[in-house]
This record gives sequence, structure tokens and C-alpha cells, in this order.
Amino acid sequence: MTQSSLPDESEIRALVGHEFPGGRYTIAHWENFLLTECTGAPPLPGDLAHPVALFHMPILGAQTSIGEMFALGQAESDFSIGIESYDWEFFAPMREELEYDVTGRITSAERREEDGRTFDRIQFQFDLHEPDNRHAARTTITWHYRRNLT
Repeated sequence: MTQSSLPDESEIRALVGHEFPGGRYTIAHWENFLLTECTGAPPLPGDLAHPVALFHMPILGAQTSIGEMFALGQAESDFSIGIESYDWEFFAPMREELEYDVTGRITSAERREEDGRTFDRIQFQFDLHEPDNRHAARTTITWHYRRNLT
């Protein structure tokens, strides 16, 4: 990627405040079983859901996709994305078979240069609420959209 093919910095900054359509998501019992099994952990008691569900549940529940998140930041390729962090906050135990209301938005988007490399740092925030509107969880995903890869 050449310097002239960089997305305009103002386009990246303008992503702040972008909201995903939002929606609902229920962690099915079978899904929780498989997710727990793949981590090598024993099943959690009762209807508790394994926290690993927060990798995909908020994105799907907010009616978006990894592909759309790549496209919003104008990723050159799948290989141009770097993960800075996935931060999970739990305000209530996650449960199977409970329908969560999910919202999502972009909370930060900026161009950075470090060690001679240019990247756009974009932060996505997803919030999950229980049917009674109690805040259940928040996940904050921060990715680097690397530029100047060639």
C-alpha cells in the first residue's frame, strides 16, 4: 500500500459514533456446551454461559460481522488487522437461553504512527442488556488497521 492509497484520516475519525443496527442474541444450551468443550473447561453449573461467548455473541447480536468491521476501517486485507485488545466487563453472570439486547458502536478511531509504521486504531464497544434492561456485559474490541504493508 502506498501513502497515496491510505484512507483519508478524516474518514477514519468520522467513524466515531457509528452505531450498528443492534438486536438480540440468545446463547443456546448446545452452543454453550460446544464453546465450553472447546476451551477444555468443565461445564459451568446450572445455566451459566462460558465467557468465551463474548468473542462472537456481541458482534452477531448487534447485527454486524467481522467482515463489516474490516470494511468500515478500510482494511486492505484480512492480514492487515492487528489485535490490540479484547476487554470484557461482566456486570451479571452470562446465562444460556436468556435473550440479550445487544447494541454496538465505534467509540474511538484515530491514525497513529509508531516506529515508522502507520495504522488506524479503531475501538468497538458492544453492550449486552438482560430482558429487564439490566446491564449484563460490555466488550471493547480494539484493532489496528495496518497501513504501508508493502
